[in-house]
Amino acid sequence: MTLIKTTYNRRSFLKSSTLAGGGMILGFSWLASCKPSPEQVSNIPKEWFDINAFLKIGDNGTVTIMSPNPEIGQNVKTSMPMIVADELGVDWKNVIVEQAPLNTDIFQRQLAGGSQSIRAGWSGLRMAGATARHMLVAAAADTWQVNASEITVDNGVISHATSNNSAGFGDMASKAATMSIPEEVQLKETADFSIIGTDKRNVDGPNIVTGKPLFGIDIQEEGMMIAMIVHPPAFGLTYKSMNANAIKSMPGIKDVFPIDVYKDDTERQWSDAGSIDKLVAIVGESTWQCMQAKKALNVEWEETSALESTKGHDEALTKLMNTSSKEPARKDGNVASAFKKANQIIERTYSAPFLAHNTMEPMNFYADVTAERALFNGPIQTPEFLEKTLASRLGMPVEKIDIKMSRMGGGFGRRLYGTFGVEAAVISQHMQAPIKLVYTREDDMTQGTYRPTYKVKYKAGLDKEGNLIAWHVKGAGSNDDLLFENRFPAGAVDNYLAEKFSLETNVTTGAWRAPRSNFVAGAEQAFLDEVAEAAGKDPIEFRLELFDRAIKNPVGNPEKNDYDPVRYAGVLKLVRDKADWDGSQKNGTARGVSAYYCHNSYVAQVLDLNNDSKSPKVDKVWCAVDCGIVINPMAAKNQIEGGIIDGIGHATYSEMTFKDGQPQHKNFDTYRLIRHKEAPKKIETYFVDNGIDPTGLGEPSLPPIIGALANALYKSTGQRHYKQPFITEKPVIG
Repeated sequence: MTLIKTTYNRRSFLKSSTLAGGGMILGFSWLASCKPSPEQVSNIPKEWFDINAFLKIGDNGTVTIMSPNPEIGQNVKTSMPMIVADELGVDWKNVIVEQAPLNTDIFQRQLAGGSQSIRAGWSGLRMAGATARHMLVAAAADTWQVNASEITVDNGVISHATSNNSAGFGDMASKAATMSIPEEVQLKETADFSIIGTDKRNVDGPNIVTGKPLFGIDIQEEGMMIAMIVHPPAFGLTYKSMNANAIKSMPGIKDVFPIDVYKDDTERQWSDAGSIDKLVAIVGESTWQCMQAKKALNVEWEETSALESTKGHDEALTKLMNTSSKEPARKDGNVASAFKKANQIIERTYSAPFLAHNTMEPMNFYADVTAERALFNGPIQTPEFLEKTLASRLGMPVEKIDIKMSRMGGGFGRRLYGTFGVEAAVISQHMQAPIKLVYTREDDMTQGTYRPTYKVKYKAGLDKEGNLIAWHVKGAGSNDDLLFENRFPAGAVDNYLAEKFSLETNVTTGAWRAPRSNFVAGAEQAFLDEVAEAAGKDPIEFRLELFDRAIKNPVGNPEKNDYDPVRYAGVLKLVRDKADWDGSQKNGTARGVSAYYCHNSYVAQVLDLNNDSKSPKVDKVWCAVDCGIVINPMAAKNQIEGGIIDGIGHATYSEMTFKDGQPQHKNFDTYRLIRHKEAPKKIETYFVDNGIDPTGLGEPSLPPIIGALANALYKSTGQRHYKQPFITEKPVIG
């Protein structure tokens, strides 16, 4: 078994004395979880010892696990407590988990982003469960006067076979609370997992489908008013004046006033990116009344910077593509010389537009700010960073700020940026009353923090035998430099050059599901297919040849490459076998393949298009995933399927355009998303079982599917796609 240290520090790992109602509480760092309804757990103890972060064992054996991480739909409220419960040895049906408020003294990384929750919490969560199990065993050994090594724990029962003694967790919980915390504990072997690796339903599922108030938009508090904001209609404008007095007389309206979201001396966090500093706030009794006031409000705006348009932005990116960087991001060999010797040269440019996040639940946040304290509740991916900004903006110590985290109706990166929480705080402070800030869909779609628009230019050189001898890539994005210069095919090509640029723009941008990868993966994989065709090789075999080079004779220092070519090739071989790929089209279908590494995980996909109709339809997708140990297979498949559908839809249909700085799409009547009939009819997902510690899962399936779709469309129609959304280059799936 693996030994793991338990002594982090006094704050991160605490043991209580015996509880008044019996039982044991074990507080620890990095614990997150789920909450079945009380009806699902029998005989709940009459008394609970209530603290912010803990593993609590009741005198009847019921276990409560607090969840410090935000739940954004990635299922951490189920998967993370499964890890704790497995190491603890409790029966899953006896677990209750509650959402913890923000507490940076006890928890670390209380955020949802980067597909890192499970990866970052894996060791700490296992340690917490194993330590509690150790203390229960120690209590039983002392009670029965037997050797602790002879005691077993299974499904909440502690047993000693030789003496025929057994006890439930509840029987030993109080005594266990008096035992010393060990300096180190043994973790289970992966083969001994009984909860990890099994299907567990989303513990919030029943409450979601029955409409229980879980989300920020559901919050209702006594005396609470509704607040809405009005922001400039275009990037490059700021507030000047308005007809506030006429609005204040409307039914239910309490006040209309301009706000400075941030003061000059506010210490901003990275999560404050994309803010609009000067806004108009409308406060009223109801959402409807505030919306009517917004329609009647006349605001005068003044220009502060250039009012950009989509065409000009595209031209600026193109100009960057035609320049050379003074210091390349990576350079192996001599690319210029290799291209002179090449038998064939293939050069293509790919582009993608701005994208809105379009979460199902628009931005909202509850705030109640007084001189003594500030209470907040809402859907936020980065509560720790929001707390720091609020403390600075309100001039209040963090100890007086309390942030609770509601379940989120989607995020995709949008709720990393907590400016809406700051707006709610400033409005509440001005009103000296509790308010709930609510964005309309139009507010959300036109506010910014969009996925950046991108361009990337690839150039490849082949020798007479069809071998790839040169690779040159240039990437640029709005407020972002796009490329991952040390990813594949870096390390697999003798002559490799990567250059990246960033275009400054006043259109605010931010992370969008699988940042950068959400575009560059599709472009790279589509280009690789075109190069493979020019080389006269099967697209999978062409890729595997490159991986073989990276495995056996890598270019440069292999430690510089941020991917494992063995695992990368492994998912490609797995999807090849599962899809029965032989390079030909199957039963009237057109096939495309793609493989990509991001968020520490490897994904390969084969996509089949049905050509029976005028518009090809996605018939089936095979997906192979290497993300290490899979905690909850059912939930993991849901994540994979969601990423695939999301990627197909946005690459095919979605874009945000601008005219004189003004977003041209404000709601779903003009902003196109994927429809049910356009989703794949079937998705088969296969996970590599390698026993490696878990890596990312929420984002990695989205980027490669775009390349697989583009490659299948080419096989179906003979047309290659270089510009997203694909609908602008017809034909499209339908």
